[in-house]
This record gives sequence, structure tokens and C-alpha cells, in this order.
Amino acid sequence: MKIRSAKSKASKYAEQVDVGALQVIEQLRAAGFQALLAGGCVRDLLLGRMPKDWDIATDADPREVTGLFDRTVSVGARFGIVVVLLGDRQYEVARFRRDGPYRDGRRPESVEFADAEADARRRDFTVNGMFYDPLSGDLLDYVQGQRDLEARVIRAIGDPTERFSEDYLRLLRAVRFAARLDFTIESSTFAALCAHAEHVNAVSAERICDELTLLLTEGGVVRGLQLLDESGLLEQVLPEVAAMRGVEQPPQFHPEGDVWTHVKLLFEHLGNVDADLAWGALLHDIGKPPTFMVTDRIRFNCHDAVGAKMATSICQRLRMSNQASERICELVAYHMRIRDVKEMRASKLKRLLRQPYFSELLRLHRADCLASHGKLDLYEFCQQQLVDSGEETLRPAPLLRGADLIAEGYAPGPRFKAMLAAVEDAQLEGQLSDRGAALLFLRENFSPALA
Repeated sequence: MKIRSAKSKASKYAEQVDVGALQVIEQLRAAGFQALLAGGCVRDLLLGRMPKDWDIATDADPREVTGLFDRTVSVGARFGIVVVLLGDRQYEVARFRRDGPYRDGRRPESVEFADAEADARRRDFTVNGMFYDPLSGDLLDYVQGQRDLEARVIRAIGDPTERFSEDYLRLLRAVRFAARLDFTIESSTFAALCAHAEHVNAVSAERICDELTLLLTEGGVVRGLQLLDESGLLEQVLPEVAAMRGVEQPPQFHPEGDVWTHVKLLFEHLGNVDADLAWGALLHDIGKPPTFMVTDRIRFNCHDAVGAKMATSICQRLRMSNQASERICELVAYHMRIRDVKEMRASKLKRLLRQPYFSELLRLHRADCLASHGKLDLYEFCQQQLVDSGEETLRPAPLLRGADLIAEGYAPGPRFKAMLAAVEDAQLEGQLSDRGAALLFLRENFSPALA
């Protein structure tokens, strides 16, 4: 049954609607078509959240939409989807449709253009199945989404088994929405989710990665991780992370409990982070389960190096970009470096402080400490070093270059890298301050020169 909210209640959201989305709707209406805000943006408006994307549903077909706007991109004509470009913003305009049978657990074999009610009933969850008319202030709710918003429940539309089997990415989306919105997953929906967890591997690695990244960065990550674990999805998509569950740690350093408990607690202290730091945090102790041993106490020798190799494999499996993979693996490989900062030579410390990943590494270290022993002395030491060390101190202009070595009679070759590094180390240590002193250092430490 279609439910219309009273205009006095729903019209208050009209002033919050994006100007571009409103323009698209008005232009479609002027041409005689129906046009409504759809899906997640309606959900977020009703929750008082600012939507990230504005999707529009209409009874106009793609050719008619394309003819109404100057700049469009066809992204799924078969499914009736066109992206309208206004300035630097994009608005997805999709025709109301009814989906045919799903065979591959991702997309329907066919679609049939239909009305708004049929379109609502083919969507994933009730809270994502509503339409809003910003011109009239009417809310069109065929699936009782408003009821579930008020009850703070994620519920599949219709038969949850059917909804999940249509697109197994919905298994992860249910968890993400519940975590992000701090909702519960309705019991029959959660039962179907658990029963079909193993089917998530039918989804492409790229889509799984994107969904997990959103879960790690949108908010509610601790609850999201717990739901992944409870549902059996974690074992399917990240078995290396699931392996951290139950791995004991030395209580004198980790009174919080096992590795899995530590990782979840770490996210409570991390705050809002970008994708690379979020993944680095999730995987930073991934090497502990395979390196667990008990000698004088529980130890995880070389777990950082082992973890970096495992992280590389995970990033490759999830088809992450080379740049993202490199940064994530740097955080995993070097997350133990900060424990030695007070004993480092000045040159080594300055090289660490100037690394492009250091700010993220320091944030990870702080959360790591707060999720375990709670001591922040090394974090505070590094912060002070950053304050005391300006850019010229951390990255002084080179005293010598390769051309200077050649001028001194040294033959070009692999040795040059070590020679220039030695000069820079001495410069960072404060032993050298000018070119003349650097040349003298070079002659004393790398002789004889080859004519």
C-alpha cells in the first residue's frame, strides 16, 4: 500500500534538497514526466543526515532523459539509467523498473519498465525503498520504510533470501547500513544473511573491497566488524582477520584481551580516517596469529614483517590500486618503528619523521597504545620532535650531488647511492654544514677516488 506523509510533516525536507537535484526533477516534470528522489538520499533526509548522492527515479526512458539535458552520460541504458551532469555535480536518473530473474547473484537477466511501486519492491532494504517528492512534500512509501526507520531496523524488502540471492553484495550492505546508522538487523533478514554468507564470494573482489572500505570509513566500524564476525562474513572475505579471534596476547602489554578485541578497540580511538589508514589499522596485527609463540612470555617475533607480506596478498586479492596497497603495507610493516624513536640516531629519526606516511603511522601508533597499555610517551615525543624540527631540519638542501662526486674523480655506479646517503646522514647528525666539509668527509671515508 502506498503511504503518503502529511505535507506538513514531509515538506520540511524540501529546503534541504540539493539545488541540482531539484533542477533535474523540475525539468523532468516540466516535460510531463514523473520524477522523485529515491533510495538512500530519501533515507538520509528523513534521518536528518546530509545525503552524499542524489538519485532520481522517473517514468522517462533514457532517450527522453538524454534529450532534456545538455550533458549526460549513459551508464546503464539497459537498466534505464542515465547520469545527468550539472556543473561539477552528477545525478543518476533511473527509470522505474521491475527486474527479471537473477542468475549470477549480481544483476537481472532482463528488466521491464514499470511504475514506482514495482520499482520500490525490487530494491534491497525497506529504509532504501522510499521516494520523496520535494515539489509537493509527499513521501511515497510502499514498503513500510518509514516504520523501520523509526524502529531503527534494517529489513529486507519481501523475502530476504530472494533479495540476497539477487545480489550477494547486499549481505555486506546490510551490515554496513546497520553499523553506519546504528540500527539492528531484523531477525529473519539476519538469519538469511548468515545462511548465505558463503555466497559473498560470488561477488567481484573490487565490489567487496569497495563495500568493506565504506564500512571502515563511514562510521560505526566497531559494530560493523562485530556483525561481520557474527554473521560469518568475516571468515569469507577476510579469513586472515578472522584468525585474530582468540589469539592471546601478553597481559602486561595488552590487558584488553586477544588480538581481535585489540583491533576492534583500536578503531574506537582512531576517529575519522581515510581508506588507507583504516585498512592499515585493520591489518596492522595480521601477522600475529602465524607468529604466536610462548617462551618467557607470549611473543610475536617479526609479526610486522610477516603481516606486511600478508597485507600485500590481501590488497592484491581485493584488487586494490598499487598506490593504496603500498601505503597500507607501509603502515603494517612499520607500525612497530615508533617504539625505538628515543634510541634512534638523529639521522635515522629525521628520516622517519619526514616519511610521507608518518602522520598516518603516528595516528595508528596513538590508537594502538590507547587500545592496549595506554602509554603515550612515544607519541608525545614524536609530536614534540615534529614541532621542534622544521622542514629545513628534516629535509636540508643536499650538500653534494652525483656531479660533485664525478668532479672529485669517482666513477659513477651503485656506490654513489651509499656515498650520498652517508653524507646526508652526517648532515642530519649536525656534523656537516657546508659543501667544503662534505667534500672532506667524502675523501676521508670513500677513498681512493678513481681518475
